[in-house]
Amino acid sequence: MYPQRDPEVAGVPETGATGAAGAGASENPQGRAEALSRTAKRPEGFEGMTGEEYLESLRDGRRVYFDGDLIKDVTRHPAYRNAARSIAQLYDMLHDPAHQPTLLTRDRYGIWTHRFFAPSYSAEELAAAGEAIAAWQRVVFGWMGRTPEYKASFMATLGADPDYYAPFAGSALKWYKDTARKVLFLNHVIVDPPVDRHRPPHETRDVMVHVTKETDAGIYVSGAKQVATASALTHATFVAVNSGSAARLAEGRDEDFALVFFTRMDNPRQYLLSRSSYEARASHPFDYPLSARFDENDAVLILDNAFIPWEDVLVYRDVPKVKAFYADSGFFPRFNFQATIRLAIKMEFVAGLLLKGIECNGTAGFRGVQVAAGEIIGLRNLFWALVAAMAKDPEPSLGGSVVPRLEYAGAARIATNFSWDRVRQIFERVLGGSPILNVSTYRDLLNPELRPVIERYMRGTGVSAEERSKLYKVVWDAMYSEFAGRHGLYELNYAGNAEQKYLDVLQWADGRGQTAEFRRMVDEFMSTYDLSGWRAAPWKGVESA
Repeated sequence: MYPQRDPEVAGVPETGATGAAGAGASENPQGRAEALSRTAKRPEGFEGMTGEEYLESLRDGRRVYFDGDLIKDVTRHPAYRNAARSIAQLYDMLHDPAHQPTLLTRDRYGIWTHRFFAPSYSAEELAAAGEAIAAWQRVVFGWMGRTPEYKASFMATLGADPDYYAPFAGSALKWYKDTARKVLFLNHVIVDPPVDRHRPPHETRDVMVHVTKETDAGIYVSGAKQVATASALTHATFVAVNSGSAARLAEGRDEDFALVFFTRMDNPRQYLLSRSSYEARASHPFDYPLSARFDENDAVLILDNAFIPWEDVLVYRDVPKVKAFYADSGFFPRFNFQATIRLAIKMEFVAGLLLKGIECNGTAGFRGVQVAAGEIIGLRNLFWALVAAMAKDPEPSLGGSVVPRLEYAGAARIATNFSWDRVRQIFERVLGGSPILNVSTYRDLLNPELRPVIERYMRGTGVSAEERSKLYKVVWDAMYSEFAGRHGLYELNYAGNAEQKYLDVLQWADGRGQTAEFRRMVDEFMSTYDLSGWRAAPWKGVESA
């Protein structure tokens, strides 16, 4: 559905067209989401940031720590500056007339925004939102998972039905409108620290996010959460409880932990402790072409008696709602929609990388090597098929909106999360030690004495030594560098732990009556025979041996 689409033909029908959930919506004064005209320039009233405005918005006094120092300006620091510019180019695309038909829409509140930042009310609108996701992800080649549209997976649901968060409906609607209007970049933290997990939450109160005090103006919160991916480059942090942690909460005991809220990046009692920066270590783009621009630095978020005003709270001391919102809100199927599109595009990149690698080695004609290349392309095709199913066969959600069907999203979560290990195995077995055979840095190729020797003995099949070196530097950064190691962890764990992926699918099937139907199917089959023989047509009356 989304591969190789021309941006000039990627939009949805103009206002007034009908879809699965949109028939007659054009008579509504608010209207259904409206596509930008192919010939229009920047729509009047669009307030989305440009790339430069985005970079300026990050200079707000946020407390980001790296290498023992408080970073004064993340947009200029070597650990974050290139990743920040990778995000900035996405914001610039919002103002490019060539991309606006694909990227922009007007929501039911009259706000012009990125298509995935607005709720979808039909399969057509959801498919068009997927086109907008893909347009951004192709710019980063699928290597940045937590770009601004990732958290839009959740933020759009606030606009569909803010009353779901009563008595904080006003907070939900305000956050939706602010996020949609400015196309804000949010990160999220929903995982508890990996400490004392054999103990219930109330016994690890010192590290778990919990409310410490309530006032007329808001609440005070302390605790740590992970993994705040790309948080240093965002505008706010969404703090909640994932399905695995929520399952451990008990009513009458754990209300202090049953929280969903936002914390703004300039909160003076919020600390971001970043991991090591692969971008900072990437001394030259020739040597580390992916690390140098796409390192989404992960961090631990620490709230040390931080004040959170009521206007930033969505759920407060409500265990049942914290347990339910993860699936009920529509966040789960929407974030897997974004994640599957991203990985499909990333899979296209690595397919091309493997194909160029085997051609460079002179092994592209070997049968076993072709099998391996076909397997990666097959995974890419599977992910696009899942995207098509999620877009074209959605289910109803809050406020009359539609989201990808939960069953499809759960299947995509499993398939995508475990695919990257297989990709890395294929590269290791098919390319062997080829990625190690390379120059130490780009400077070797600039050495006039070494260059003729390198060109003779380190060339590839039909390519120069420089071309071969450049290609295999990409392979190394994609599969074997520290940046690559982080991506291995990310692809496997960003959507939850290995067991939870399957447990959620089982529990949701139970809740929707599917497991009962599966059992009934077996009972129906077994009812057609017993010890006396056949009991049902067309076999009844036939003698048994």
